[in-house]
Amino acid sequence: MAGKTRAEMMEETRLKLLQAARKAFAEKGYAASSMDELTADVGLTRGALYHHFGDKQQLLAAVVNEIDAEMAARAQEIGSSEANDWDALMAEGVAYIEMALQPEVQRIVLLDGPAFLGDPAQWPSQNACLKASVEKVTGLIETGVIKPVDAEAAARLLNGAALNAALWIAASNEPQVVLGKAAAAFRALATGMLVKS
Repeated sequence: MAGKTRAEMMEETRLKLLQAARKAFAEKGYAASSMDELTADVGLTRGALYHHFGDKQQLLAAVVNEIDAEMAARAQEIGSSEANDWDALMAEGVAYIEMALQPEVQRIVLLDGPAFLGDPAQWPSQNACLKASVEKVTGLIETGVIKPVDAEAAARLLNGAALNAALWIAASNEPQVVLGKAAAAFRALATGMLVKS
């Protein structure tokens, strides 16, 4: 049996670091996570971390990107079970908001992410989400479901509303209560774009 290639070993190391960081950041938070402990837990050195990610902040960015991409995929999966494109778009937005109740999402993506990486609207994962939303909104405009507004503006406002609702939930002392309010307000805002019959 042939041994692993260098590329396979490098990818394995990268994945180990991501998993260890994700666990540490979820349990302790970004600021309290020690890079020495994190790397030692998976039998690696700080040198491996620096080689793959550059520094602790870039490791956080990679973890946030991974979780945010999982959130987007989950929201799309939920939306795909809906009867039409509008309901799918609403289900995706509400699903994203609801994910703010998950401790890992709260701590890493919604609290530590903005605190240490800056404006989430600038993150690559959020930009990928925006692109998908623009395509969906464009389709809804073309089929006459929503008013003929600028598709990018509408997508940015929808995504921003969902993100800000999730941030509100994560920072709240009563996240379950805030979730109900936020989801209802998100739907009410979004339905203002619908073409009235």
